[in-house]
Amino acid sequence: MIQFKHTVFALPFALMSLMTASGESWPQGRTWLWVIVAMVGARTSAMAFNRLIDQNIDALNPRTKSRSLPAGRLSRFFVVAVIVITSVVFIIAASQLNRLCLVLSGPTLAVLLGYSYAKRFTPFAHVWLGIALGIAPIGAWIAVAGELAWPPLILGAAVALWVAGFDTIYSLQDEDFDREHGLRSIPARFGSRAALNIARFFHLFASCGFAAFAITAGGGWLRALAVLIAVALLVKQHTMISADNLDRIDAAFFSINGILAILMLSLFTFAKILHGS
Repeated sequence: MIQFKHTVFALPFALMSLMTASGESWPQGRTWLWVIVAMVGARTSAMAFNRLIDQNIDALNPRTKSRSLPAGRLSRFFVVAVIVITSVVFIIAASQLNRLCLVLSGPTLAVLLGYSYAKRFTPFAHVWLGIALGIAPIGAWIAVAGELAWPPLILGAAVALWVAGFDTIYSLQDEDFDREHGLRSIPARFGSRAALNIARFFHLFASCGFAAFAITAGGGWLRALAVLIAVALLVKQHTMISADNLDRIDAAFFSINGILAILMLSLFTFAKILHGS
């Protein structure tokens, strides 16, 4: 039910923020531990909740009817138990970091779980998903610094736009299904060609956000290289998909974006090792 490989969309940026927030030093081991526990708990709870809420919709969609709940491999009781347990784990992890993390854990869960209802009333549910993932680097920064600052807000906005863009692309394959069943999405509302243009708009500004964060994180050629690679991969993603050809959508969705996140984290890590900040 929970594809842990999709953690690559948020965790690398949380760790980039974590390292940047610590300045010239490195975060304590317990901070690394509890941030990762919080990430796993929050994401598992959110994804399980999404599968629970969308069970009936998934059962009707040929693309998703083989998922664990509609296929009957898991019970609703089991999924509810997973949601409750992982939500508690997330709150406990937040409490082990600092008071502000604990205070924000409730609103964060509300945003994460609320996404599951978004496509029922707004075509911009993709942006809601982006915001949900964009919270990760903001929370990681607060875990170290105990307060908000501009760098994590910039990175959070960049992640939100990046996710909104590739989720818009991914939703192209459900355009007809969404229209038929009264679900909201950018492709269903505006059509596939306009949706691709909107996704390009999101990714243009995401690229600007990645560049701005690289500068606020200390700059240097490694961070600049990370941004250039990210931009190149985003351009590549858009060359793989057209309104008339979605054959490579899985590669554009997971492979390209997974590589982007991992390479950016790797280069930001090397930059910190070499320059100490």
